Amino acid sequence: MAAEASAPLTQATSIRIWLFALGYFTAYVPYTLLTKSITAGHAGSVRSVAWTGTAMLPLATATSVVGMLVFLSAMGWWKHALHVRVGPFNLPRPRLVTLMSGVATAAIVLTTTLAYSFDGISILFAMLLMRGGVLVMAPIVDRLSGRAFATIPWWSWTGSGLALVALFVGFVEDRGARLTVAAGVVIAIYLVAYFVRLRWMSTQTKSSGLSMEEARVRRIAFFVEEQMVATPLALIGLALMTLLPSRFGSELARGFTEIWRHGDLMLLVAATGLCSQFAGVFGALVLLEPQENAFTVPVNRASSVLSGVISSLLLSALFATALPSAYELVGAGVVVLAILALSYPVVRAALKR
Repeated sequence: MAAEASAPLTQATSIRIWLFALGYFTAYVPYTLLTKSITAGHAGSVRSVAWTGTAMLPLATATSVVGMLVFLSAMGWWKHALHVRVGPFNLPRPRLVTLMSGVATAAIVLTTTLAYSFDGISILFAMLLMRGGVLVMAPIVDRLSGRAFATIPWWSWTGSGLALVALFVGFVEDRGARLTVAAGVVIAIYLVAYFVRLRWMSTQTKSSGLSMEEARVRRIAFFVEEQMVATPLALIGLALMTLLPSRFGSELARGFTEIWRHGDLMLLVAATGLCSQFAGVFGALVLLEPQENAFTVPVNRASSVLSGVISSLLLSALFATALPSAYELVGAGVVVLAILALSYPVVRAALKR
């Protein structure tokens, strides 16, 4: 379906996406802070040995599953999903498109935590690589979904361009040598998964000819069906990967078994999973908004990069780690400019009142 003429946009729609972005930022700061603190050995009962990002994944993902079920139930959104009758039960189920998007989201969930756990790669550098790649693909997905480049407003192009400048600033620092093969593979999987996810989101929720209510219901249905696949599938995948005859498999097995011996560490990893889930919730709601991907993706990405700055500063203050470099701070400053450009529609609407 063409995405060239989405459901009518209102000032409330423009403000809503920024509220979702604020929720994303609020959840992402403790998520990145906890992940880096635990994997660097700054938190938990076993501080002499860092707990790897791989070993964190089982409990963090299991907690995310619980958070997803509680959130969808509390919001009363299960009714919007497609249902199938199984005996006396009427159960929600995904469509093929939301199933595939859920698989992609599961890959994103796993690779995000792993990307922040590699030695020698800062939070901001990992973010710049992942966020920059998604920014590049956003207008491409718009075009593939039927939206002509000429219809994308200047503030979306400006926001995307500035965010890409921030990515370039990160590479100017010449830290590419720290990117190991394993880290490169993880980030590549993340980017491919995001392309698949954005493509299906665009075709299913940014379609023309829908009223505002129809568009809202379709967005919620897509969100519910995607989420009910993503985190449970990620947890099942982790359990299966413990069978791999490698260090990766043994670290996952350790996460399923040994972590229960350390109560405070277990609570911290569980908190990481909850923060990850709510970051995923608000991040998905940002991406599902009716504006073009060239707008929603930079809003999403800018929120996470800013959270990386705050997390890095908090790590330095709490554990005397290195402060973000000048290049990273400049890149973050450019992201702030991108946010200002993207907020132009809201500011313009407010001034007209």
